Amino acid sequence: MTTIHTTAIVDPAAQLGPSVVIGPYAIIGPHVSIGARTSVGAHCVIEGHTRIGEDNRIFQFSSLGAAPQDKKYAGEPTRLEIGHRNTIREFCTFNTGTVQDSAVTRIGDDNWIMAYVHIAHDCVVGNQTILANNATLAGHVHVGDQAIIGGLTGVHQFCRIGAHVMAGFASRIAQDVPPFMMVDGNPLTVRGLNLEGLRRRGFSAQRIAGIKQAHRLLYRQGLTLEAALSAMDEVPHSHPEAEGDIALLRDFIVASQRGIAR
Repeated sequence: MTTIHTTAIVDPAAQLGPSVVIGPYAIIGPHVSIGARTSVGAHCVIEGHTRIGEDNRIFQFSSLGAAPQDKKYAGEPTRLEIGHRNTIREFCTFNTGTVQDSAVTRIGDDNWIMAYVHIAHDCVVGNQTILANNATLAGHVHVGDQAIIGGLTGVHQFCRIGAHVMAGFASRIAQDVPPFMMVDGNPLTVRGLNLEGLRRRGFSAQRIAGIKQAHRLLYRQGLTLEAALSAMDEVPHSHPEAEGDIALLRDFIVASQRGIAR
C-alpha cells in the first residue's frame, strides 16, 4: 500500500507506484511519476516533469525537478529522470534540463548521492557513482559509471568525468578527466590510477597492467597527446585482456572538447 502522510501535498495528477512512502510536509507536483517502493522524506519538494524509478530513498529537504538555473530557460517542459535504487541524501538539488541540450537531466541506477549535492540542468550521471557531500555539477556535466567525486568538489559546465575516476576532496575540475584516473587539487592534478577502485570492482591483474601501460604513455613519458594516443594503439597487443579498457580510454580522449586533465 502507498503511504502518504496527512500533512503531505500530492497533486491528484501525480503517478505513484505501489508501496511508495511520502513523508510529512512533502510536496509532489502534477507531472511527477514515482516508482514502486520509493520513499520520499519530510519536506521534500518534487516538481516539474520528473520521473523517478523504483526503490529509491530520498531523504528530507531535497528539491528535485525545479526549473534550471539558466537565464535562457523560458518555461519549456524539460525533464528530470532518475533511475532505480538510488540513495539521495538531505538538501540535494537536481534541476530539469534545457532545450539548448537534450532537455533532460538524467541520473542512472544505484548511485550514492550525499547531502547538499547539486546536479544542474542537462547533467548525465551514470550508474553506481558516489557523489560526496557538497559536490557540485554545473550544467551539461557527464559523469561515467562508478566514478567517485569527493566532497566540496566543483565541476565546470560541459566537463566529462570518465568511468572509474576518483576525484579527491575539494577539487576544481575544469577539464575532462579520462577514465580510471585519480585526480585532486586546484589546479587539478592527475595523481595516478584509481588502482584500489579497479581491484574492488574485479579488474584482473592483466587488465590493470594494460591500463597502467596506457597511463604511463599518457602521463609519464613526456609524449604529446597525439603520440600517446598512437602508442596506446599498440597496448592491446601485449595486454589483450585490456583491449576494451584501452578503447574506452582512447575514445574518451578523442571525443574531448575541453581538453583532458594532464
